[in-house]
Amino acid sequence: MVFRKIKALFNPERYHGWGKEKKYFEGWYYKVISADEKHAFAFIPGIAMDKAGNKQAFIQILDGNKRTAEYIKIPAENFTSRSDMFKTEIGDNIFEKDFIKLNLPVAKGALHFKNQVPWPKQWYSPGIMGPYSFVPFMECYHGILSMDHEIQGWLEINQKKIDFSGGRGYMEKDWGHSFPSAYFWMQSNHFSEKGISLKASVAKIPWLGSSFVGFIAGLYFDGRLIQFTTYNGTRLVRSYADEKTVELTMENKKYRLEIVAHRNDATELASPIAGFMDGRISESMTSSITAKLVRKKDSQTLFSDTGNHAGLEVAGLIEEIMVG
Repeated sequence: MVFRKIKALFNPERYHGWGKEKKYFEGWYYKVISADEKHAFAFIPGIAMDKAGNKQAFIQILDGNKRTAEYIKIPAENFTSRSDMFKTEIGDNIFEKDFIKLNLPVAKGALHFKNQVPWPKQWYSPGIMGPYSFVPFMECYHGILSMDHEIQGWLEINQKKIDFSGGRGYMEKDWGHSFPSAYFWMQSNHFSEKGISLKASVAKIPWLGSSFVGFIAGLYFDGRLIQFTTYNGTRLVRSYADEKTVELTMENKKYRLEIVAHRNDATELASPIAGFMDGRISESMTSSITAKLVRKKDSQTLFSDTGNHAGLEVAGLIEEIMVG
């Protein structure tokens, strides 16, 4: 059991729930958008355990363009995950880093993912959580599986066959016992050119009887990932939201990242509270994100563009994470 937990620690994509019997959740997020951009879906498989030890596997399906969502409950005994690699099976459905197979009444087929862009890993920073990955009492842990990749394959969704070949995808995951009480989350890899992806989040993080505002952002362009995080010397200059926009500004020694996300209609999804999927959040997949990256030493704008088909969530008591 200890060996399994250590292997998972240094491989965030793998299952982390070894030995967990209650007050725990784990879920993976697969975003897929077709090449013609007419179809945008998120598939969210996972496992949930409440305080009493009741367990439930699930697969959520979010149709971003139609703004509908389905939460499919599956008996927990049909959930299996390997410890030596990332492979999770929920009934006849398979989820891996570069492959998913769906066999549900509402969704069938298989997708392959190529040329993935993972978040870099080092021994002292095994994923996007950095050194916080080693803290055993965090409310929620987060991992990036791929900032951007190409999709091959098709799915039949609600009896309609959709070819996703040539489309773009994104993958991440969460595990722990509850989502933060307040957070912003956003992501897009549909900018004016392929090979560009942005992910950013700000959240209230409980910490030793108190709390702090934690944040993570990554801009992948020109074949490199520029990171802005709580633990790498970045300062959160601005964090703000109203009914129309979310504004974030982050600054490290070399760069300044300015983000304005334009909110759109959102769809309700189930979210974890004390392990079980009893909470509700709203996610849009039709928002847009304008991002600007400035090099500080000469004030040169290195990147300025707007990403579409953006995932965007604004949840909880957002006044608690307002900055600037």
